[in-house]
Parts: sequence; structure tokens; C-alpha cells
Amino acid sequence: MPTLLAFYDKVNTNQGIEEYTSIPDDVIIDASCYIGSFTYISKGVKIGKDVKIFPQSYIGENVEIGDNTIIFPGVKVYRDVKIGNNCTIHSNAVIGSDGFGFAPQADGSFKKIPQTGNVILEDHVEIGANTVIDRASIGSTLIKKGAKLDNLIQIAHNVEIGENTVIAAQAGVSGSTKLRKKCYGGRTSWTRRSY
Repeated sequence: MPTLLAFYDKVNTNQGIEEYTSIPDDVIIDASCYIGSFTYISKGVKIGKDVKIFPQSYIGENVEIGDNTIIFPGVKVYRDVKIGNNCTIHSNAVIGSDGFGFAPQADGSFKKIPQTGNVILEDHVEIGANTVIDRASIGSTLIKKGAKLDNLIQIAHNVEIGENTVIAAQAGVSGSTKLRKKCYGGRTSWTRRSY
């Protein structure tokens, strides 16, 4: 691995705010950050040191982003999400979308259940491209320290992914499921229980 690191072209050397970004006055952002063009940052956002947000990303209201985090192009982060230090979120991931909650009605239709919670990514979490993590209906969907999620994964509302758990591509985790620390898996589906 040291040999690979010697040839690695770091992506996090950019600094400054490019043209055509939208950043409200109340956003707290360190001068060391990079914000790419056509990125929209909502009110109440707090962004730590050396954060890199690449072009065409969306950061929702009251989001908190820790130091040294990289957000690649096209990522969408919904309101109230908390992202720790040294996280990486790859292109087109969606963090904090509504959980799949619908109550059946007497006439056979379904009424949407408000999804009032959030998503918390602890430190050193990596999220792959096109992965979706739903907000909790109440409380938090929690991805704990050191967890690594590959591309094309669905994490449903109120899920808890344990520390240093690794999940490979094309996996799904159903709502309220809890995975303990150091789990390994992929191309499967976990359903409402602890593992």
C-alpha cells in the first residue's frame, strides 16, 4: 500500500469558492474549504476545516459537516444531516431522503407518514456513489465510526450500521435494522432485526 500512496494524485488540494455557487450569509464556513461551481448551500449550514464540496452538490438546511470531509460532484444532502470528520461521500449519493413510510387508509390508499428525523454519519465514514441513506421517521439513522458503504446501497429509515462495518454494492438494509460492529456483507438484504 505505501507504493500506491506514492502514486496517488490527491483530490483534496482545491481551495476557495468558485463562481456560480449559492451560499447564504449565515453559513459558517472555514476559509480553508473548497466549494465547487453550481453548488447550493442552504441556510444554517456549518462547514468545518479543509472540507471539499465538488460542483453541483446540494447541502440542505442546518446540515453540519466536520473537518477534512470530501463531498464529490452531484451529492444531495437533505436538511439536518450531521456528517463527521474525515468522511467521503461519492458522486450522486443522497443522504437524508425521506424514509418509506405510508399508512394504509380505509379506502385502500396510502397516506404519507412524516419523516421527522435525520441521518448521522460519524467520523471516517465512506459512502459510495449512488447510495441512498434515508432519514429516520423519529430520531436518527446512524452510520457509526469507520463504516464503509459501497456503491448502489439502500439504507432505510432508523437503521444503525455499527463501527467498522463494510457493505459491498447492491445491498439493502430494511428500516430499523441494527448491524453490529465489524460486519461484512453485500448483494443481500437485511431485514428489521439485529445482526
